[in-house]
This record gives sequence, C-alpha cells and structure tokens, in this order.
Amino acid sequence: MNATRDIEKPYAVAEQIGPLVRRVLARNPSPFTFTGTQTYIVGEGRDVAVIDPGPDEAEHLDALVEAIGDARVVAICCTHTHRDHSPAAAPLAARTGAPIAGCAPLILDDDGPRADASFDPTYRPDRILADGEALTGDGWTLTAIATPGHTSNHLCFALEETGALFTGDHVMGWSTSVVSPPDGDMTAYLASLQKLHERTQDSVYYPAHGPAVTRPRQLVRGMIGHRRQREKQIQRQIEAGRTRIADMVPHMYKGVDERLWPAAGRSVLAHLIDLEKRGITTRREDEWMLLARS
Repeated sequence: MNATRDIEKPYAVAEQIGPLVRRVLARNPSPFTFTGTQTYIVGEGRDVAVIDPGPDEAEHLDALVEAIGDARVVAICCTHTHRDHSPAAAPLAARTGAPIAGCAPLILDDDGPRADASFDPTYRPDRILADGEALTGDGWTLTAIATPGHTSNHLCFALEETGALFTGDHVMGWSTSVVSPPDGDMTAYLASLQKLHERTQDSVYYPAHGPAVTRPRQLVRGMIGHRRQREKQIQRQIEAGRTRIADMVPHMYKGVDERLWPAAGRSVLAHLIDLEKRGITTRREDEWMLLARS
C-alpha cells in the first residue's frame, strides 16, 4: 500500500473539504491507518460536531480546539472504539465541555493478533446512539447508521443536508476493512455493506482513513463482489488440501506485504466462520473442511 497515491495532507491543520465539513488529520500513519486518522468537524455556524476525535495526541487535540474556536461542540461522535478513533474523546470533552455520543462502549480480549488497533478501554459515552437516531446543530443534522461488522459497535453518520456519509472504517477507498473475530463478524459486515448499497441518498463517503469516495454505491457493490470472490477462493484452497489458515494466506495474498498477513488471516477466519454458519464449512481444531452439498 502506497500513501503517495493520496494527496499530500498537512497534519494538525483544519481543511475545508465539503459543505459543512472540515478535516483534521492526526499524525498516526501506519500500514493500517494509511496517512492517519481523519477527524471531521461538522458545521460552520455557532455549533459543531466532531466525528472520530482520533488518538490522544497533544498536537492533534490542539489543532481540533483551534479549529473549533468559539463554536459550541454539540457532540463528540465516535464510529467505533479502536484506539486510533476514540481515545481523544475524553480529553476533548474535558477541554470543550461537550458530551460524547455515538457507538456503544466495547472492551474485548481478542483471541489473535490485532490487525489494525486494539479497543479503547477508556471510552465512556454520555449518549449511545441507536440506528436512526439524530443529532442536530446550527444548519446540520447527523443521523446514526448502524453498520456492525468491522466491529460490533460500528456506526456511520449521515449528514442529511449534503448527502455525505462518514463511514469510519466500514468503507474506505484505499483499502478493504479488516474483519477480525471474535468481535468482527463477516456475516454482519456483508449485511451492513448491503444496507449502505441500498441508501441511494448518499453522494460521497468520508472515511476515517484515505480519500473521499465519490462513487460510493459503485465502490460498495465492488466490495461485496470482492468478498464473495474471497470466499470462493477459500473454498478452492480447502479443495487443494490447504486446510489451515496459515497455509491459505501465503497463496491468497501473494502480492501483499507480509506484515499484513496476520490481518489477512483474521479476515480469512471471519469468512470461514460465515461459511460455517451457512453450512458450507466445518472445522476440527485448526483445520477446516468443506461439507458435502446435497
């Protein structure tokens, strides 16, 4: 993956990227966060909302406070609670007096290597938003869209006035989302993708990492197709005698940086669990087999 194919972005600077939307990029680039976490400030009037405040880093927090200025922060919204998304919520709330709203808290002991970031145990929301609940401010409305899959508590936020959708890690233009069990769920992820594909009102996606998505339904359709191809590829691996995930990944991800293979293995596991639910695979310890189809 090559960060240079994204535009040059300054860190800790508020950039106007669309109607009612500014972006502040956190200085936390990595193979899993691309150029870093993008925090969005919604609103141009007397009050604003902050989406995905990002990591608890002084430079980033100072930039957010400067960009907010004299506006009132109606809510600090988190799409989910990986450590690159929500840790700045509490210190930003302390500095602005704003409530924290959005996804539910989630703390898990993962059963494998973390693929993107571990969960944030400090996240304490003042308000948990259910699917369809809205936040309003001066000239803007944000509606929560439940999109479990990458994590069970993942939300997107729709800016009703402009057709923008803040997609967190659910849909990104630069990379597919990691789905890592036990909390990541491929069945839920695919259902959430289908849910977004059916939303014809969304004209642009603003993900937490990477460039804006200007043809969102086309991208989502392609992502669903990609996942269906992956599950067929997994079945072919099993048919070829590769019954362990560690044996499948090198063949399935030959052109991928080997540092990302643990993450790829987690998504393969998520696919296998989905196939197991559908009666296509079964397992014995760490070996997977295809069930005979009638």
